[in-house]
Amino acid sequence: MEHFVWNIDPTLLHLGPLQLRWYGLLFVGSFFLGAMILNWIYKREGKDPEVVETLLIYLMVGAVIGSRLVHCFFYEPDFYLSNPLEILYIWKGGLASHGGLLGVFISMYVFAKNHNESYMWVVSRVAIPGALTAAFVRFGNLFNSEILGKPSDAPWAIVFERIDLVPRHPVQLYEAFAYLTILGLLVLLYRKISPTFATKILPGVFLVLLFTARFFIEYAKTRQAAYTTDLPFSTGQMLSIPYIVLGILWIIWALKTKGNTKNI
Repeated sequence: MEHFVWNIDPTLLHLGPLQLRWYGLLFVGSFFLGAMILNWIYKREGKDPEVVETLLIYLMVGAVIGSRLVHCFFYEPDFYLSNPLEILYIWKGGLASHGGLLGVFISMYVFAKNHNESYMWVVSRVAIPGALTAAFVRFGNLFNSEILGKPSDAPWAIVFERIDLVPRHPVQLYEAFAYLTILGLLVLLYRKISPTFATKILPGVFLVLLFTARFFIEYAKTRQAAYTTDLPFSTGQMLSIPYIVLGILWIIWALKTKGNTKNI
């Protein structure tokens, strides 16, 4: 069986010593499109969209710092504890989406405090473009030929020629399309329910859908962490479980307090 061969150069453009990589372009592009979504949301709810650019800066900084630290200390702890300066070398690769989300939660709290916004409102609205960013990050992983799937004979398997000649599950695409589907569901839900209820329930729905998808797609991935455990789950799955539990509790709380508009 002939399988599709993927051998795209991860660098889109060379500018002397500088490089423009597909991953970076997609990551920044997702924030640009996310800004358009947030502008629409702010205008729809009668809020000033002028703060969106500032919010995006907070989100980008939180995402990069959080994803880098979690990758270093959960996926390759021995290496980075022995070489702490390497933590700063982000251009070498190594970002974990679980940590990126944690960093985003923290950055949204700081933004809300500094701009007198409702933290719950910000979290619930950012959840919508957050699914878009997650999808674009996985497209970036595809261009980098990283986060590889397990070998497969499926007709849609892909050969990542820069790595080896083994047909593999295109797990980057599995996740990207799952996250784009979640984006559509979040937008649909946001348009169907009241703004007050959206503030309560959207973060929980986001967490449950995104990390449940991540949990099951992990079964098709090769091992990413530089260590092994006796547990039946991968590092990515173990990091997903707390978010799934948090999301379920969040949804239960939202449903139980649907008519209560205090503290949102």
